[in-house]
Amino acid sequence: MPQADNPDRKVPGKLPTDDPEGLRAALHRWFAEVGKDYPWRRTRDPYEVLVSEVMLQQTQVATVLGRGYYRRWLERFPDLAALAAAPEEEVLRAWEGLGYYSRARNLHAAAKAVVAGHGGEFPREVERIAALPGVGRYTAGAVACFAFGQAVATVDANIARVLARLFDHRERVDTAKGAERLWGWAAELVPGRGAREWNSALMELGQTLCRAKAAACDLCPAAAWCACADPLALPMKKPRPKVTEVDEHVLVAVRGGRILLQQETGRRRRGLWKLPARAPAQLGDLAPTGRRRYSITRYRVTMHLYQTGEAQAAGPDERWFDLAELPGLPMPSPYRRAVEALFSLRADPSADAHGGGPQPGVG
Repeated sequence: MPQADNPDRKVPGKLPTDDPEGLRAALHRWFAEVGKDYPWRRTRDPYEVLVSEVMLQQTQVATVLGRGYYRRWLERFPDLAALAAAPEEEVLRAWEGLGYYSRARNLHAAAKAVVAGHGGEFPREVERIAALPGVGRYTAGAVACFAFGQAVATVDANIARVLARLFDHRERVDTAKGAERLWGWAAELVPGRGAREWNSALMELGQTLCRAKAAACDLCPAAAWCACADPLALPMKKPRPKVTEVDEHVLVAVRGGRILLQQETGRRRRGLWKLPARAPAQLGDLAPTGRRRYSITRYRVTMHLYQTGEAQAAGPDERWFDLAELPGLPMPSPYRRAVEALFSLRADPSADAHGGGPQPGVG
């Protein structure tokens, strides 16, 4: 592991709460030198901060920024009023490719709540922010801190990992007791002034040096305050469930320039349009004409495609659409990619502007 000249490095084992001022000063110097220039770090607009925080749940910064989701979202919905006034289908289409679509619905509902219940003025108090639809403890604290400069603790996955290692926290952080301990330490450490920089520095540390599968301890500005001898063993969590293999059989039913689609009704992708699913027994003599694979949460799915021009809608959740309508419909990425590959529909230059870039693994 590379070595670094770290002026703050002393005998390891001093806890952060033993010398919070020293730790804050060390992280402040480090963050001033290496902190990334993200667009949400340049704004004090609570709506823009909220959008970034919701997008970054379950999604990497490289996807949110590199594939243009954050920029496109703010271009399409520049403020709370614009988002609140938009139909849900348009909101889901703009979110397409980021996955976990409940985030988009929650963001939409929060915008409506601010417009309807707060006169369009974003609430400043943590408790009132947390009362917005889909806004939890972390997101409320992040908005209060990053938008309004309040001395509020925030504990996302990166900060949880950093704190668990600093305090050598040998308890599962995905339990109520274990998580509450982390929040307690975070509240003790947050400074009365400069909380915005402090919380950003902790996040940056977790993103760069104190990562889940790699810990560059010899480069860490907090090494002198860290009690952990085996950082890769922390934080402790419930083991991940095993990946389950799943087969699904879908129709690519096209006739007269129209395609049959099925609207999702489940919790995860409700309101999105997909290729209609059929049980193998319903397919008769149809032979699969293609196969695609994708992952979603703990499932690895093999999608078997059956092309036909004879299918009928099987229920009220299935409808025929002109192929030209597809770019404007919200559709899970695996199905979008399948349809585009079959019919060369990616020719529409506005597809990326609608958020069509896929994110493997979240469908």
